[in-house]
Formats: sequence, structure tokens, C-alpha cells
Amino acid sequence: MSELITAELVDLDLSAETKDAAARALAERMVAAGRVTDLAGFLADVAAREAQMPTGLDGGIGIPHCRSTHVTEPTLAFGRSAAGIDFGAPDGPADLIFLIAAPAGGDADHLSILSTLARQLMDETFTGALRSATEAERTAALIRGDEEPALEQTGAEPEPAAETADMATAAGATAAPEPPAETTAAPADQPTPAPFRIVAVTSCPTGIAHTYMAAESLEQAGKAAGVEVAVETQGSAGFQRLDPQLVADADGVIFAHDVEVRDKERFAGKPTVDVGVKAGIGRAADLIAEVRRKAALGEVSAPARAAAPMDKDAEPGDGFATRLRKWLMTGVSYMVPFVAAGGLLIALAFAIGGYTINKAPSVADHFLWTESTSWAALLFQIGTVAFGFLVPVLAGFIAYGMADRPGLVPGFVGGAIALTVNAGFLGGLIAGLLAGAVVMAIQRVRIPAPLRGIMPVVVIPLLSSVVVGFLMFLVVGKPIAALQKGLTDWLSGLTGANAVILGALLGLMMCFDLGGPLNKVAYAFAVGGLANPNAGSLKVMAAVMAAGMVPPLAMALATTVRGRLFTKAERENGKAAWVLGASFITEGAIPFAAADPLRVIPSAMAGGAVTGALSMAFGCTLRAPHGGIFVVPLIGQPLLYLLAIAVGTGVSTALVILLKGLRKRPDTRPADSPAPDGAGVTVAA
Repeated sequence: MSELITAELVDLDLSAETKDAAARALAERMVAAGRVTDLAGFLADVAAREAQMPTGLDGGIGIPHCRSTHVTEPTLAFGRSAAGIDFGAPDGPADLIFLIAAPAGGDADHLSILSTLARQLMDETFTGALRSATEAERTAALIRGDEEPALEQTGAEPEPAAETADMATAAGATAAPEPPAETTAAPADQPTPAPFRIVAVTSCPTGIAHTYMAAESLEQAGKAAGVEVAVETQGSAGFQRLDPQLVADADGVIFAHDVEVRDKERFAGKPTVDVGVKAGIGRAADLIAEVRRKAALGEVSAPARAAAPMDKDAEPGDGFATRLRKWLMTGVSYMVPFVAAGGLLIALAFAIGGYTINKAPSVADHFLWTESTSWAALLFQIGTVAFGFLVPVLAGFIAYGMADRPGLVPGFVGGAIALTVNAGFLGGLIAGLLAGAVVMAIQRVRIPAPLRGIMPVVVIPLLSSVVVGFLMFLVVGKPIAALQKGLTDWLSGLTGANAVILGALLGLMMCFDLGGPLNKVAYAFAVGGLANPNAGSLKVMAAVMAAGMVPPLAMALATTVRGRLFTKAERENGKAAWVLGASFITEGAIPFAAADPLRVIPSAMAGGAVTGALSMAFGCTLRAPHGGIFVVPLIGQPLLYLLAIAVGTGVSTALVILLKGLRKRPDTRPADSPAPDGAGVTVAA
């Protein structure tokens, strides 16, 4: 791990007059050190972060910082200004400027060092040593923690005790009074009262500096006030939840944050102060006093709405598009088992009883134990029931991903209505999003305390179901049904070049992210067509499954024919990839893509596009939504289907071998080096 700061990243005579000029001067040092790849892009990211909230702090400190894709590794540059630079702090210009640069995916070790630095900035001895430093090398060592902070002998006198107390107060702490020389012991039969206990959460948009400085300020102010303060820092280095017992025993809560507190419902029902993160730095003592006042008056916070399941691990910077993708993937992930079970049962029924088995009478009324057609009818009717849950489950769990359990009822109701009005798969998507949005809107309404107990059981299901039902029946259901019919008719009429182009596009989507969002979109599109199968939708399903089998099969073949291009661990993964690819588990190629994405992913996409196009051109059909080669007997044109897979696998194999063989630098990793992390496999398309 490179050093966070070196002497080359220190400027003890920073001549900049504005915060933008200061950021540029320090960033240029980072570029020269090879830590920043694009000066203009990085400065734009710094400016965007500065626009969210000024980064000046009381005590003459400026901490411009950001996450940026133009940063190669977490880096810190330090500048000292004689004239001072305005960073928006209430008490005036800053003379100590720290430019903190973190890569978009900064590692936890470096980020934990940055968090330690942020806490040190609340220590007057540390900042005083920086102000008196005369050598860049010693300054860098001091910031890294290699040297203990001590004022250098430059003629400066140490701060008087009174000024020290003033600085501590400015940082949010109150100087503790000197203990009396003698204390009178409490009577043996009188227990010592328990100290007031506070739990706190601090967080800021970047999670690098303010988060940890607020934590340090609160802890120091708590010590001065004789209060126990435990802080959960929800920063870039990750966060460890406070012990539930510690939260349960707390007498009060402080939220000092500029992004949403994760799992906020843990702290419900206690006296709470909720402020921005800078208040946690500059007014820590006041916040503690405010919590104690609320506790004395018996004021408690209302129960917090639990975060939706897909939002519990959300990053602070996640936008609407990212959250929308997670909500949709929630619905798809819960839908897939119903698709696999129902679709395979229906496919087996057709294989045993022929394609007229769908006209068989109900097995509840007519079932002969010795006739294969009765067993086929049984499989078909069970599969049809399972498949009938596809759209309601999709809608219900999209709403669940948005609003947690209260979203299930309106989501399922909306999905069932989508089937009733023939809105199909698209109707289920819209119904789930509507249900989640309606529940989230209802949850924002302030409800009197006596009614809160019946909200999740009675009020929310009732109101949300009525609203979603009204919208699906009378507003959006019929237009979506018309769109669904148009899509179905278009698929039915696909022939020639149009079919080939669609097959190639679906193949590219299946192989681009190897089980990720685009892969799931293509798969869900194909599965949606099986609800009302026709010649076009069956061709789409065949093309999607064929293309999804190509990446792991190609990687398995490549490790077999040119094993020296791969590590020992990759060759072992190649053996498993044969089975995974044959079973239509696209994720079998993830270990190879994680190790060498620029060569593996384009190769996989090329082979997938060829396979999808050939499958459509050959007119192959598939009624089973999963199964790989194990459902080949259920495929129309099975020999041509296998040929399409073989050709695509050959294309991907040839490309990945060619690209790996042409790389400029040989692979210097030892043959037995492990593959990178992230090679998890999930059973999905």
C-alpha cells in the first residue's frame, strides 16, 4: 500500500488566494505524483463536492475532498497558507488545507487512515504542530502518524491554557473542570448514579472527513460533560452497527448527518436530536445538552419507517436510476423460481403428452393412474398454476423492494389485475412500481400515535389496494394491455432480418454483464413471452437461453485448448464452467471476467450475438425457460440449436485466446495465483 502522503504532496508556502486555486495547486502535485490521471476531471469532482456543502471548519481548517474515477489510489495533499483562504467556515479563512482524493472504489485500509486523520484535526496539538512545521518531510510523517505531534522550535510560544480551552470549545467540546483535591466518598448504601448514555450516528455525502470529525467532536464533548457517547460512523470505510444492547440502553440519540441514516428504525422511541453533520463538529456540546433536555421532558421520536430491503445496502450517492434497477431486480429475482418450476413442468408435459395436452380436462375430475396423458395433464396443470403467479409475484416483490412488507398486498393485487385486463408482464412491472410508490406516499403522512398500530395491518393495505386497483382497472391497465398485444403480435410476425437482429441484440444483452441487470432484462423479456406463447416468443426464449450458455462454455474451452494463457485457479474454474454453461448459468464466466474484463466480456458478447442471431435464423423454439442442454428434447430444431451454440462458443473462444495472446505485457502472475474475488455464482439466467 503506497503512503497516503509524501513530502512531494506538501506545500508549506501555499500562495493561492482562492479555494479553487488552492485545490488546483494541490491537485497538480497529485498529478505529478501519478495519483490523479485527469486534472480537469478531478477538479470538476472537487468543485461538485464543494457545491454540496462548504468544506471549511472552525479553527482555520479547509478540507476539500471528493471521490473521483480520476484518482488511482487514496491520496492526501497538504498546503499551509500564510494569508488564509476562504472555505466557507463561520470563523473565517483557513490556513491549513487538506485536499483528500479517494478513488470511486477506495479500499478500506486507506479510507480508515483518512478517517483517523479527520479525527486528529480536532486535536489542537496536532494542528498546532502543523502550523509550526518547517520541513515538508516531517510534515508528511506527522500527518501519516509516523511522528508524534509536537511544536517545532521556531520561537512560537505554546498556546496558553485559556486559549486551549477556547479552541476546544470552538470544536464543540467544553473544558472539563479540575477535580477537587479531596473527594468525599458516597455512603456505602447509596449506589453511584449511572451516567447519561447517548448513541450517535454521523455521516456525510462523501463519508471521508466530516463523518469522522463529527464523531470525534461528539465523543470529546461527551467526556467533558460526563456523558457516555458511542458513535456509529457511516462513512466510506464501511460501518459497524452499534451493539443492539447499547442502543436499547441509551438515554438519547444524536443524528449528525447529511445523507440518510441507515437502519434508522433501530433508534426509534428515544429522545432524538437530528442535525447536519457540521453541527456535530461545531456544536457538539450544545447537541448533548439538547438531548438531555429532551430526555428530561420525556420527548421521544416517532417510529422510523424501515428502509426497503433493496435500500438497506444502498450507497449514499445512489441515484433514482440505481434504486429503480434494484427494485426491478428484486421482483425478477423472486419471479425466477416460479418461472423455472412452472415453465419446466409445462415443457415436460408437452414432451410427454404432446402439444394438445393443454386441452386435457382437469385432473381433479379425470385422472387415470396408468395413462401417460393423465400424468402429462397433471404436470401441465401444476405448471400452469405455478406460471400463473409470475406476474403477481413480479409486481408484489417490486413493491416489496420499494416499501418493504406493506407493499406486498397492493403489489400482488395490482399484478393480479394486470392479468385480468391482459396487461401481462409489462402490466406487472407498472403495477409493482405504482404499489410501491403509493405505499411510500401513505407512509409519509403524519399519523396520530393511537392509529399507528393499525396502519401496517389495516389502513395501508386498504388504501393502497384501492388506489392501485383504480389505476390498473381504469387508468393504465388498458393502454398497457394494448401495448402488450402489439408487442406479442410483433414477435409473432418476426421473420428474416428483423428476427436475426433481435437475436443478436438479445445475445449481446445476455453476455454483457453475465447475470447482471442487462442479462436479467433480456431474460425477463423472453420469459414474459411464455405467458402467452406464440411462434415469435418461443424463438426469443430459445435465442436468450442459447446466448446465455456461450460465455461459460467458451471460457471452459479456452482453458482447455490454451491453458497457459490462464492461471491455475482459472483453469480449475474452467472445469466447473463446462457444467455451468451446459446448465444455462451464465454467471459461470464471472471469475474470468473479473480477472480480465477488457478481453473476456467483448469476446463473450461477440459469441453471444452470433448464437442469438443463428438461433433466430434457424427458427429454433423453446417452451422451457431454463435447463440448458437438459431440455434439448423440448427444443424445436434441436440440432441446429446445438450448432448455433457451438458456433458462438467457438467465436468467443477464438477471440479471447487471440486477445490474451496479443497483450503487450506478459502475465507475470505465478501459475498458482488465486483468481480475484467476486467470482460468486448464482443460479439464474
